Amino acid sequence: MFVNFFIKRPIFATVIALVIVISGVVCIPILPVAQFPDIAPPTVQVSATYTGASAEVVESTVTSPIEEQVNGVEGMTYMTSYSSNNGSSTINVTFDIGYDLDIAAVDTQNYASIAYPQIPDDVRKYGVTTKKQATDFILVVNLLSSDKKYDDLFLSNYASINIEDTLKRIPGVGNVTIFGERKYSMRFWLDPDKLASLKLTADDVISAINEQNIQVAAGSIGSPPSLPTQAFQFTLTTKGRLATTEEFGNIIIRTGEDNSVVRMKDVGKIEMGAENYNSFSRLSGQHSASVGIYQFPGANAVNIANDSRKIMEELSKRFPKGVTYRIAYDATMFVKESVAEVIKTLVIAMFLVFLVIFIFLQNFRTTLIPAITIPVSLIGTFALLLAFGFSINTLTLFGLVLAIGLVVDDSIVVVENVSRIMAEEGLPPMEATEKAMQEVVGPIIATTLVLMAVFIPVSFMPGITGQLYKQFALTIAISVGISAINALTLSPALCAVILKSESSHGWFFSKFNQGFTTLTKTYSKWNEIFIKKWKIVIAAFLVMIALTGLLFHLLPTGFVPDEDQGYFYLLLKGPEG
Repeated sequence: MFVNFFIKRPIFATVIALVIVISGVVCIPILPVAQFPDIAPPTVQVSATYTGASAEVVESTVTSPIEEQVNGVEGMTYMTSYSSNNGSSTINVTFDIGYDLDIAAVDTQNYASIAYPQIPDDVRKYGVTTKKQATDFILVVNLLSSDKKYDDLFLSNYASINIEDTLKRIPGVGNVTIFGERKYSMRFWLDPDKLASLKLTADDVISAINEQNIQVAAGSIGSPPSLPTQAFQFTLTTKGRLATTEEFGNIIIRTGEDNSVVRMKDVGKIEMGAENYNSFSRLSGQHSASVGIYQFPGANAVNIANDSRKIMEELSKRFPKGVTYRIAYDATMFVKESVAEVIKTLVIAMFLVFLVIFIFLQNFRTTLIPAITIPVSLIGTFALLLAFGFSINTLTLFGLVLAIGLVVDDSIVVVENVSRIMAEEGLPPMEATEKAMQEVVGPIIATTLVLMAVFIPVSFMPGITGQLYKQFALTIAISVGISAINALTLSPALCAVILKSESSHGWFFSKFNQGFTTLTKTYSKWNEIFIKKWKIVIAAFLVMIALTGLLFHLLPTGFVPDEDQGYFYLLLKGPEG
């Protein structure tokens, strides 16, 4: 029998176990950490801006043409779009769960580009952006002015220039958004009476700005081919982009036949302000710039939050005097607490299992073998979790908690059978182990296959539900599989090396055995009674089934349990207009 190979070579069996453990230990820091498995479907966002257009115009000239082309892209399940009065158009294309997000982004970009000839030139100049949408919100960093010296325009602009790009470079960050973002821009307040008196229109003003606020290449003087006497070459530079209100105020709108000049400052007021005032951000009533950090699908949320905090701490050393930051929202705090609680439960469960084993086997050496093999099975599971692209989340950890009661069975079957043969037949550990394994190899393999046959099909369930429970089911199946390998290699090798014959037990175990014997006899008597009254037992069983069905319909249902994560959202929507 192949098991005898490991019984006679315990070092080889130990090496196999060490390889499993080392693989799991190496993979644990690499695995992403999250509250739940990644069940959000892949999403690609197409966005464009038509400055000055109303929501109806944006819908008809930008959103609809792009939707017509993108609709039907391979793998797409549905599509939503938003057109607003600030000129923005946003189209979210959602794909099947498990569809490759990179391929989805490329396909969407290709389909959207077909619509470019149909959309206005101003939209194409501003740009149509296609990007992978990050849906998991991780962190919000708020910039504040403690001395109220800086307004939200300055804070937003500072965050855009000095913080946003740095945070985007953090591994795993899918997107960084500044809520209520306000960019510096030159605002022109035109006086309609002055324009009318000078017979000018807003289009005349826009044309003048576009013509005179432009960066051009003026060329050079003396560049080849030139005369032999030409000794120098000069690059010409001209005043291109304007920067100050005075420079914009001197833009010439019209020149009269009498050499009179109408400048921008003659028809209105010019000031430096925000590009738009459609949104704003406040924290405890103070002006702030809220920087939202999104997680890329499959990334480690905890690492992103930790790296973001470190980077903000470094960046804060270079903040202007009076500018501070505060992290008002951190979704990973709940994730850390959830994972910590599950790990605590895992440790307690292992301790209780070892305690029960020790009480019933009544031998430290026999208890030591399951105490060694169980961690090997659990730690080795993490290696295959990484191979399957899973994460450390509450469901995979919960699967490990349940797996403790399953993986311990294989080891106990081996240890108990070897101990029984040593006690009843007086064989030495090596021979007792060989004989015991001849009896239990078949049952170990059979029970392992049965358990895996129960959990593996769950991973093939379709939709979000299947994606949610896939990691839970496969975690248990993987740990049970590794447990079977340990039961056929490491456990018999340890039995042959560690176990010894022991005939006496302490007073505690003697009292326990007496009590357990009494309990067994009592159970046997009641069992005889129930066998005679089998009709009553069946009737009680049917009543319990009926009550179970009734409670199944009465109890409320839900996707995941409701949990207090320490925050809430308040959304207010006003009436139309």
